[in-house]
Amino acid sequence: MPRTILIVDDTHTCGDTLALALATIPGLDVLTVTSAQEALTLADTIPLAALVTDLHMPRIDGYELIRRIRSQARFATVPIFVISGDSDADTPRRLRSMGADAFFPKPFSPNAIRQALEERLHAK
Repeated sequence: MPRTILIVDDTHTCGDTLALALATIPGLDVLTVTSAQEALTLADTIPLAALVTDLHMPRIDGYELIRRIRSQARFATVPIFVISGDSDADTPRRLRSMGADAFFPKPFSPNAIRQALEERLHAK
């Protein structure tokens, strides 16, 4: 079973655009969901290779999603990339302290995320 990159974004166009860019990474599947709750449910059932999440989503935001994922030892080394329109200058530092590997402000370059993700996955 191939490992999976899980994209979490409540905006379909962002998630779908990113999924297209990541779909051709060899040996990995890409799944897109629109809520952190869906992501948490799926993370328990798939071989998670990486998580790419938005921050501002209804009910459970990206910060809480990262906290819950990182609280589980089996996800300790799973790369977490964050995409967000958040303009707070402290956001990248806060995310790093929570265990996120990279922050990409919206509008983002899908190819830049793909390149950074491939580098991170191949560095393992």
